[in-house]
Amino acid sequence: MKAIAITQPGGPEVLQLIERADPVAGAGECLIRVQAYGINRPDVLQRKGAYPPPAGASDLPGLEVAGVVEAGDAQALAEVGLKVGDAVCALVAGGGYAERCVAPVVQCLPVPKGWSMAEAASLPETFFTVWSNVFERARLQPGESLLVHGGSSGIGVTAIQIAKALGSTVLVTVGTADKAEACLALGADVAINYREQDFVEAVKAATGGRGVDVILDMVAGSYVARNVQCLADDGRAVIIAVQGGVKAEFDAGQVLRRRLTITGSTLRPRPIAFKAGIARALRERVWPLLESRAIAPVIFRQLPASEAAAAHALMESGEHVGKIVLSW
Repeated sequence: MKAIAITQPGGPEVLQLIERADPVAGAGECLIRVQAYGINRPDVLQRKGAYPPPAGASDLPGLEVAGVVEAGDAQALAEVGLKVGDAVCALVAGGGYAERCVAPVVQCLPVPKGWSMAEAASLPETFFTVWSNVFERARLQPGESLLVHGGSSGIGVTAIQIAKALGSTVLVTVGTADKAEACLALGADVAINYREQDFVEAVKAATGGRGVDVILDMVAGSYVARNVQCLADDGRAVIIAVQGGVKAEFDAGQVLRRRLTITGSTLRPRPIAFKAGIARALRERVWPLLESRAIAPVIFRQLPASEAAAAHALMESGEHVGKIVLSW
């Protein structure tokens, strides 16, 4: 098969098209003939040598694919209502940048009716991440408010749409007026340009001084202290990336007095059984919204599969709104 390998840690140019033997599916797994795959920021970190794959995972980058089940554990497939020949999208721990990829069957979901393979490939990583962190870890409820830092990112556009569809108010921070407009068009109630406004003051103004119930934070660093200021009493902030640094200083007295929660998680190293639970919840709660197009794909650009280097350069430029997807 053809695959995209990281030849050495470095810039986008270290991603090279290679030939490699097809992977083989084991117990509880299936082999997917990949038609499209998504690009995610952890792929960029892995390319730079800063985020190695978990033990036992493929050394090839790629956390999400869409394609057709070519072979696999028939019983495991049947248990989740799938079979050889079905169109699926899947969350994987690595190996997505290839013409064939092995995935745990329980991390596969049917391609939503009417969706293209490229659209389906844009789903798994962000949908699993948002559901796990916003709705399970932070317990966002209908009628509550959510602040998303990086509202125009793949994670951001997913969080906006799911939270709005399930009855929450959504505020986002973005870096440009165009990105603010894009987030508002997707359903965000308030878009704050952090280059022009103090987002703490803007959140307080938008919520009548109360603050928000949940924050989804990909920045960390100095944002942690400001998140504490943005939270309503009993609020929950979830950190899912540390683009602003791993160290933070904040007012712990506010955390005590106002019963705040600061938590976080990474999805890639979690056990298959944990991810299976997320897949079940998505299929029950979110997949009907995808099939009705209440939630729509947001693909900024679709490129040929071999142009992974260009896709990484585009992601690092910060120009994109939504997902970057490549197709074989």
